[in-house]
Amino acid sequence: MDTLDSYERKILRLLQEDSSLSTAAVAEAVGLSASPCWRRIDRLEREGFIKRRVAIVERRKIGLNAQIFAQVKLNAHGRANLDEFAAAIRDFPEVLECHVLMGSVDFMLRVVAADIEAYERFFFEKLSRLSGVQEINSTVALSEIKSTTALPV
Repeated sequence: MDTLDSYERKILRLLQEDSSLSTAAVAEAVGLSASPCWRRIDRLEREGFIKRRVAIVERRKIGLNAQIFAQVKLNAHGRANLDEFAAAIRDFPEVLECHVLMGSVDFMLRVVAADIEAYERFFFEKLSRLSGVQEINSTVALSEIKSTTALPV
């Protein structure tokens, strides 16, 4: 963060809210002219501060009405194959996030599905069949209180 000045922080905040803003619109909002603003955005992208620009799709609008958090514990043999498990998870489009945890479970997954029956199929046909999986505890999210991709810059 020390390498970011106040303009770059403002740029990041704006682009996190709306990455479709033109350079001119960003420049006006942060108080720069277009060229220096473009150079700053270009540097932020080149240096990896901005990973990519995406459209955030409302999952319910496309029929993904269920959101489930699954805690996965691997058996002792399975822990030796963390890379294998991670590679398999990356291939499942239902899994939006996968985090390695410290504690009593090894992974936390955020999974979306059309409904609970669709999650049940995913659970029995894919997730529970992965090598080394000892236990899966699933928690269904009833509602969403806060969901953001914006980091506090």
